[in-house]
Amino acid sequence: MKKPTIFALTLFLLFAVCAERAEACTTFCLKGKGEILFGKNYDWMIGDGLLFVNKRGVSKKAVADSPAAVNTASWVSKYGSITFNQYGRENPSGGMNETGLVIELMWLDETQWPAKDERPVVGTLEWIQYQLDSFATVDEVIRNAEQVRIASEVKIHYLVSDKAGNAATIEFLNGKLAATRGDQLTVSALANDTYAKSINYLKTAASTESQSSLDRFTRAARNTKEFEVRPKTEQEAVDYAFQTLADVAQKGHTQWSIVYDQKRSKIHFRTMQSLAVKTIDAVAFDYSCGSAVKLFDVNSRETGEVTGKFVDYSRSANRDLIERSFTGTPFLKNVPAAFRDVAASYPESFACGASASPKVEVKKETAKSLSLLDLTFPIYGLVREYLS
Repeated sequence: MKKPTIFALTLFLLFAVCAERAEACTTFCLKGKGEILFGKNYDWMIGDGLLFVNKRGVSKKAVADSPAAVNTASWVSKYGSITFNQYGRENPSGGMNETGLVIELMWLDETQWPAKDERPVVGTLEWIQYQLDSFATVDEVIRNAEQVRIASEVKIHYLVSDKAGNAATIEFLNGKLAATRGDQLTVSALANDTYAKSINYLKTAASTESQSSLDRFTRAARNTKEFEVRPKTEQEAVDYAFQTLADVAQKGHTQWSIVYDQKRSKIHFRTMQSLAVKTIDAVAFDYSCGSAVKLFDVNSRETGEVTGKFVDYSRSANRDLIERSFTGTPFLKNVPAAFRDVAASYPESFACGASASPKVEVKKETAKSLSLLDLTFPIYGLVREYLS
């Protein structure tokens, strides 16, 4: 066995161990008395991250698990969005687009992605950006969910909600799409078990004080039901969402708590490193292609309204995020610096317009010395997609 293969296998095994031990996230939707909100606890070992303002009208190409893949998906973004990213630009753990569509992910051991076929391929995080770029409603997401195929070793599922208050769980079980919505979605919440298993547990659960996935789901579910019958002001609704996030938080693991106010196109969040709530007005940004991409450090000491505190994107900021996140993630700390450079620069290959043909540029000497195409990108295709 060649050394690169051994190295890749070692990282994969480390990844599997971390995935098994890592605490994972909780999401829920609140709807009632005219209020529509989405809550997310991001539970992980490190809390570094940037918010990115992504543009409409940008031609993009997926990396998926390998830049050498023949049929990676290409698309032009229809909508702008704001996303939370930890392992680099264009690879979000979740976010909201300018229409109010929100998508967030959580770990799910039972996930089994579709078998290889002729459909264009995306990664698990690229799938989020693709959906935010392309669609405005839950119906559109589900109707088009199988136009692309997720190819990954990472096992996750998604909760999706739109500005009208429609919600759905998106899971891939036994290689097939399993979407739950409408009357089938009796509770708009999700943790780290299948939706069906979580609902069955909810029906019989007695004590639910633990930090297990099913108990977190049950507490979130009960809070969503209570919200439906209480009239609330805007601030009371946001406070209620944060109270629910606190109720399902995992001490020492909850890095970010996020509340999307979809009705007003606002995002409120706090982090373990910066506990004061920050607020973003998503309507205030220029999403037109060609305007500067903006970013904001999630752990900034700024408080309150921070919309005007976003700064212009730079490769150095993206590279610094990748450096901190990779170095702080045990199974990524040995990924070579040259690969981190490529990962940081890749989004800059995207351009305005449908005629653009984004691609990965890798220097020959870099590829030769590090076997990037055969080693580091497949590893990155595994690890960059895993956000619990």
